[in-house]
Amino acid sequence: MTVTEPLTVRPPQYVGARVLRVEDNKYLMGRGRYLDDLALPGMLQAAFVRSPHAHARIASIDVSAAKALKGVVEVLTGVELAKLGTPLVADLQREEVLPVGKELLATDKVRHVGEAVAIVIAESRYLAEDGAQLVSVEYEPLPALVDPEQALSHGAVLLHDDVPGNNVAHIEFDSGGVEEAFAKADRVFTKRFHAGRQHAAPLETRGVMADYNPGTGHLTIWSSTQLPHFLRTLIAPHLQMSERNLTVIAPDVGGGFGLKCHVFVEEAIIPLVAKRLRRPVKWVEDRVENLAASGHAKEIVMDIDIAVTNDGRFLAFRGRYIGDCGAYSGYPWTALIDPLAAANLLPSLYDVREMSFQVDAVLTNKCQTTAYRGPGMAPGHLARETLIDDIAHELGMDPVELRIKNCIGPEPYVTVNNMRFDGGSYVESIRKAQELVDYDKFREAQAVARAEGRYLGIGFSPFVEAGTWGSEGAKALGFPAEFYDTASVTVEPDGTVTVTTGTFNHGQGHHTSLAQLAADRLGVRIENVRVVDGDTSKAVWGAGTYASRSAVVAGGSILYAATEVRNKLLALAGSLLEASPDDIELYDGQASIKGVPEKSLPIAQLAGVGYFGGALRPEGQEPTLSATRYYDPPQTYSNGVVVAIVEVDAETGCVDLQRVVAVEDCGTMLNPLIVEGQVHGAVAQGIGAALYESLEYDESGQLLSGTLMDFLYPSSTEVPTIEVSHIVTPSPVTEGGMKGMAEGGTIAAPAAVINAIADALTPFGAVIRHAPVRPADVLALIEAGRG
Repeated sequence: MTVTEPLTVRPPQYVGARVLRVEDNKYLMGRGRYLDDLALPGMLQAAFVRSPHAHARIASIDVSAAKALKGVVEVLTGVELAKLGTPLVADLQREEVLPVGKELLATDKVRHVGEAVAIVIAESRYLAEDGAQLVSVEYEPLPALVDPEQALSHGAVLLHDDVPGNNVAHIEFDSGGVEEAFAKADRVFTKRFHAGRQHAAPLETRGVMADYNPGTGHLTIWSSTQLPHFLRTLIAPHLQMSERNLTVIAPDVGGGFGLKCHVFVEEAIIPLVAKRLRRPVKWVEDRVENLAASGHAKEIVMDIDIAVTNDGRFLAFRGRYIGDCGAYSGYPWTALIDPLAAANLLPSLYDVREMSFQVDAVLTNKCQTTAYRGPGMAPGHLARETLIDDIAHELGMDPVELRIKNCIGPEPYVTVNNMRFDGGSYVESIRKAQELVDYDKFREAQAVARAEGRYLGIGFSPFVEAGTWGSEGAKALGFPAEFYDTASVTVEPDGTVTVTTGTFNHGQGHHTSLAQLAADRLGVRIENVRVVDGDTSKAVWGAGTYASRSAVVAGGSILYAATEVRNKLLALAGSLLEASPDDIELYDGQASIKGVPEKSLPIAQLAGVGYFGGALRPEGQEPTLSATRYYDPPQTYSNGVVVAIVEVDAETGCVDLQRVVAVEDCGTMLNPLIVEGQVHGAVAQGIGAALYESLEYDESGQLLSGTLMDFLYPSSTEVPTIEVSHIVTPSPVTEGGMKGMAEGGTIAAPAAVINAIADALTPFGAVIRHAPVRPADVLALIEAGRG
């Protein structure tokens, strides 16, 4: 389809218009300032000494040679740091979950390759790296666990003495009639699927800089983070400081994708060192550290069972999810971030009234797992949707029609595990996708190609995305805590508008889309709205940006606050124009009487009266045009479909991804241009999960994918043009009708691509049970089918 050009003139309404992003100019002009661009007078730089072993006791650490190196200012081990700050302990308010602590630097044991055991601080990064190489560590190797099922087995070595069975949590759910439904089923289909271990791999790695002012006792932390306010709240206790003495600033961030919505030990260590030395200290992660020691994602071993009637009705779902969570429980979201989210979204858009699942979050000698776009939802979706295609082939049914037969209706729907879908275009989006790819015509072309010895395939992957991560949404996914956001909206004395929000823009276009909301609500031009975020000293508190929450949570709080300010403007205009406030409209910087446009005043003039008008203000109105409001939305879920068309070369195993179509329904679209950009990025990352990305360990726990020569993700040459179509089903429960939408492509694209490969290989009876699928895997499937 042809994408409509972005608007370059003022639209009648900003919300829903293709407004060009206002934040891009500085990046296009090379004026962005990322963490590594920042420097302070007298700044020191840090490097970490990291373990080469997956599991070992630390017998001794000798730092004398490093301390003697000219230019090295300090070398600290875990013993010294333990006197300055406290460990990070990931826990969840559920009785099934065990807390798991992570020392700032390992003192007795290392539990994965890359775990930090010492820090060297020097006058330059070069000297710090040289010093790190001079630190001598004596290790006593221990047996390594790299298989989560082996880690669960009786007698397995324990990674943490206070985590019996190496299991952070065992969680079960049963609707009550599952076994009866399976007993009554005509057919039961089962699949074991192993989702590969991935990495968010943002272009900018993690980094932290800190500066302590001994005169005021104030500590400023700069971090490449997605959640500056939440980071301050979470890190303050570990620094043993109050939040009033902490400022956290997120500069420009070169990608996060969920990795940077965690709190890492380095974000405590660098501030503690800066405070100790009374000098600014900076650390920027290199790519080897990033891949080995930040956070991995999405590796789950899943067993899915579906009870089915002969005519293709789904009666019950049953799932077992074993998350390979690495050596620690990622702080603060815990090791459940993937397996529990996967389990709770097992029903997806299917009308299934019986379901059970078991979840285990298992510790192994690998890097900890953390959030990454579509956490849990993506691998869980992949296992279920590939099984549904297998069922269709076994029953002789079209896989699209099988899904539609079992799909819920468009109205709000409560799932068997009490997720409250707010309505969507579930069947409509599938039908639209069929139309866009001309499904019947493709099937005809596929048959012709097979007769010629060519193997074309198509894969459909309809999805439901849990968005917002407000309090209700988090609890529905199994994470009981309070999540909301605040926003302040101020009309300045000159009529311009300042919006501050606790969400954080790091590529999502917030400075445009959130400004569109405020501009419409206040009747001003978007160029007169400034959105401020990323600095805890300048913006109101918020939980940050992740989990497709910003448009809904930040947008709702902005609408609430802007409405309060709008009412003040209407009262002012009514008083000055001698009309009822109900008869005033605000548009394009003017306040006018409805139907009498010549009776108007500039909003800038109203603002001046609001601040300085004295008796001209309506009686009782305060001399301010500012409001701060919070918003904690109900559950909301977007939906859509990703379709992939591939051709498989049976001689080489190569997969030619020929076409990708995405249908997206995220409720009210703030800016279709930004929505499409999010879809493009999300689908590209989903393609990586299907075909390329996997962090591999050997049996001793050594990381085999420690560089970008080995850990592959798709570039622009591997991703075809992504065709995006929209359906708009406004949410009936959120302010403004918005739904979250940034992760649907990553959730759905892997299943679309893998289903397309399996479809192409139907003549060989191929059943795909793991991701990614590489050429060697394709050849093995073909050989097995020929055999």
